[in-house]
Order: sequence, then structure tokens, then C-alpha cells
Amino acid sequence: MIDVVLPCLDEAQALPWVLTRMPEGFRPLVVDNASTDGSARVAAAHGARVVAAPDRGFGAACHEGLLAAATDVVCVMDADASLDPAELPRLVAALHGLEAPGRPGLVLGRRRPSGRGAWPPHARLGNAVLARSLNRRAGTRLRDLGPMRAARREGLLALGLADRRFGYPLEMVLRASRAGWRIGEVDVAYLPRTGESKVTGTLGGTVRAVRDMRRVLTEVAP
Repeated sequence: MIDVVLPCLDEAQALPWVLTRMPEGFRPLVVDNASTDGSARVAAAHGARVVAAPDRGFGAACHEGLLAAATDVVCVMDADASLDPAELPRLVAALHGLEAPGRPGLVLGRRRPSGRGAWPPHARLGNAVLARSLNRRAGTRLRDLGPMRAARREGLLALGLADRRFGYPLEMVLRASRAGWRIGEVDVAYLPRTGESKVTGTLGGTVRAVRDMRRVLTEVAP
């Protein structure tokens, strides 16, 4: 069994599709980040375990999810139906192939837009700029800071991730690289999300995410 952490803020519309697409052997753990649209109720009705993360922030929700997870390998992915849970077994298979004795692994889903409006130009540009900055700092060769990921739970907790906002995904890669982890990518489809976007769908949301990630690039020592 593999726990799948799903940070969630007002995703009641998207959750039914996401949760019914969860593959066998993968257990959804919806981390409700103070939603006001009944997301927790919808998640529970579809068989997901629901954990409360009252402090707002993407990183805060991810951290609560990792603390609540109970499996050796964990996955993290958005709950907005922009990513298909059916892709998760491929990430886990890649993780097992990437790991080596004494060298944990981290696998990211490299997003491939599928459908009109799946990845707005401003969001794609911001992601590309940050990926280049990350690669220079961490010595990685990533093309995307993909939000679908697979890794070992204890390893992630041991990294001591401190960001509780949108800088969390970038900090994870920075600290994993510094710790000598092997980091890889697997192509995954990126679909038009369901409902209103809080981040990449708006210019303001993208700016906030880029700002948080640039702060992490500055604060986390190489």
C-alpha cells in the first residue's frame, strides 16, 4: 500500500474524479487546508482519509500529510484534477529503479500539457525560469518542478523541510540534492484543472508562487 498525499483547498468539484481514478494499492489521504466548500465531506464520502491542516499554505498541507501517512513510499499530487492518479504507479516504478544503496530517490512528474488551457503561458514561463535557477544551484537537470512526486516518507521528513507556502516543492528538490539523493523525472499528462485555480491559473497566483520559490533559493544554502 502507498499513501497519496493530496493537499486540498476548496476542491469539492475535482475530488470525485481524482478519487475514483486512484489505482489499486494507492490510498488517498486528503489534507483539507481549511476549505469552505465541503471538500472534506466530499473526500470522506468517496472513501478517502481526511486530515485537517488548519494553517493555510501548500507546504503546511503537505507536511501534515507526510506526518499522517503510514507507508514507506509516499506520493504527493495536486487534488484539482490536473493530474491523473492513474500515472502514480509509473512514478513509483521509476523510484525503485532510481534508488541505489545509500542514495535515496525522488521522482517528479514532468508535466506534458494535454488540453487547451492546461498550462497558461505565464505559469509555464515562471516554471522554466525557476527550473533553470534550481539546476544551477543544485546541479540537477530538471525541466519541471512537477507537483506529482514519489519518495520515501522517512527520507522526506528527515530533510527538515521548513517552507510552509509555495516554496515547499522547490525546497524539497534543493535539500534532496544537497543530501545526495538521485532525482529523476517521468512524463505525465497535465490536464485543464477543475474549478478555479489558486496558483497557476492566475497571474497573481503565479507571482506569489515564484516569489516564495525565489526566497527558498536564497535561503537554502547550496
